[in-house]
Amino acid sequence: MRIYGITGWKNTGKTTLTERLVAAFVGRGLSVSTIKHAHHAVDVDQPGTDSFRHRSAGAGQVILASASRWALMNEQRDAPEPTVEELIARLDPVDIVLIEGYKTAPHPKIETSREVAGRALIAPNNPSIRAVAADYAAPTDLPVFDLDDVESIADFIVKDTAS
Repeated sequence: MRIYGITGWKNTGKTTLTERLVAAFVGRGLSVSTIKHAHHAVDVDQPGTDSFRHRSAGAGQVILASASRWALMNEQRDAPEPTVEELIARLDPVDIVLIEGYKTAPHPKIETSREVAGRALIAPNNPSIRAVAADYAAPTDLPVFDLDDVESIADFIVKDTAS
């Protein structure tokens, strides 16, 4: 499986770019999975539902299944957050896994940047960042793509993961 990350500061277009890259890769006939890192407690379940009640009662894992989809919820309790490598190992094989977030993990990444965010690039201090996607002329020696040029970014990722 090819692994590639999309990282950057908050509100710089990471999710939009990830979503558009998924569509671009699927349009090219590739199978894609994603991993999204969150810095806050997230709950894909809702209070009052049966599965929420199962977890609240102490179940370590709950699978919620329907004809449309299924989801496995794993309660961490006091366990450490899993590494990105541990999460990748849980995925079914696909052509490419796009990972949103995980700034410091070692997999190759493209950094998103928006001028309005007013934040310095992460890339100069992070050798895993291979390119920048920005809405301005980002000050870097790395390849810089227009944040909206999804096809060129997808081409870059395919070439970068082929080597």
